[in-house]
Amino acid sequence: MRLLLVEDDDHVAAALSAVLARHGFEVVHARNGEEALRAVLPATAPAKPPFGVVLLDLGLPDQDGYQVCGKIRKLTSTPVIMVTARSDVRSRIHGLNLGADDYVVKPYDTGELLARIHAVSRRTATGEDAAAPAADDALRLGPVTIELPTRRVSVDGTDVQLTRKEFDLLALLAQRPGVVFRREQIISEVWRTSWEGTGRTLEVHVASLRSKLRMPALIETVRGVGYRLVAPAGA
Repeated sequence: MRLLLVEDDDHVAAALSAVLARHGFEVVHARNGEEALRAVLPATAPAKPPFGVVLLDLGLPDQDGYQVCGKIRKLTSTPVIMVTARSDVRSRIHGLNLGADDYVVKPYDTGELLARIHAVSRRTATGEDAAAPAADDALRLGPVTIELPTRRVSVDGTDVQLTRKEFDLLALLAQRPGVVFRREQIISEVWRTSWEGTGRTLEVHVASLRSKLRMPALIETVRGVGYRLVAPAGA
């Protein structure tokens, strides 16, 4: 798999590139936002296959990393994993709102990083998310409409832009409103992994969904168990 590493520290990039190469990745290194944006443009390397993942450090010298993420998302649907020292939930939600597929908080374990790279790449290997449910009709829950075939979500007729994992999480819960899904079950079906470190990622994605849909009560936390979707009154 080709991987775009966006990192301004050459020493960090060299060490990480060596690790990734040992695990079978072809790494292309971009030192700043401008180089990253040029690299993801298909016209810059027509003979090369597209990148499987973009590993984006937010601390770039020329542009804000969040802005670079938003620009990359407008150019390509390639999964983006943010690397950030900001551990607060609000910063992570902001990144997801801009189109990031996942994030890793510094300092991170190499095994954690590899697990996240493989997780996002598996979901796009066939051109669609493995966790996306198959159905011909839309799910309607009060003002929320979830179109499974086209992967569109709207609230009161207004489209809501979700990342792949956010859509898969919402669609999974919406299949059985009122039913409690265990955290382990959600992680297994949406992230296709049983890796324990994904639990925090699940919490952030739930928070992001609540924020984007502007319906905090739609997804209820069942303490110690998991989550369930609470159908709006009249749904």
